[in-house]
Amino acid sequence: MPDPTRLRRFDLIAFDWDGTLFDSTALIVRSIQAACVDLGMPVPSDAQAAYVIGLGLMDALRHAVPDLPVERYPELGRRYRHHYVARQHEVVLFEGTRDMLAGLKARQHWLAVATGKSRMGLDEALELAGLREVFDGTRTADETAPKPHPLMLQELMAETGAEPQRTLMIGDTTHDLQLAANAGVAAVAVGYGAHPVEDMRRFSPLFVAQTPRQLQQWLHEHA
Repeated sequence: MPDPTRLRRFDLIAFDWDGTLFDSTALIVRSIQAACVDLGMPVPSDAQAAYVIGLGLMDALRHAVPDLPVERYPELGRRYRHHYVARQHEVVLFEGTRDMLAGLKARQHWLAVATGKSRMGLDEALELAGLREVFDGTRTADETAPKPHPLMLQELMAETGAEPQRTLMIGDTTHDLQLAANAGVAAVAVGYGAHPVEDMRRFSPLFVAQTPRQLQQWLHEHA
């Protein structure tokens, strides 16, 4: 457990959700692909489907299924949600996540979630994981500007009173790291989620955690 008296480098630590705290990358990919099958559309590859994780729903659909007429986006969205909800109870937090968050809270960091999920989807996930009371603020793509627009982080900083130089964004996609860059805050990448590590290194994150344990240890020593 981190020493509560240790000086903090960051006051606000914002996490992406899917692929960063919640081991849901594979389920999202399979749900996108199954929704495309339902609509008779070409099925994106695993890499193509994983790329859109973290984006708002409309941007994600546009990238994953570029030939789908815009008027069918709601239909595809409904089929995606059908497949995701049917199996989301099987998905769990990455090992060590609860201890990591508890340690950060003990050091009195503000904790937040900045996600491409919908408000309904995030609330369901937080309830499922039993983490609703852990976070000081959350933002979803359907209630503010989606990633990589900086508004999510700007709103969370305004809500908590954190300054950009005292804010850290942690995520598993280039969308998360671009969000951090656009908001003028530092970033840490995790290499066990949706995007390849070499793509995320282009954004010069402070650290690339290859495992949840590495992320926990880095935050213990450097946050």
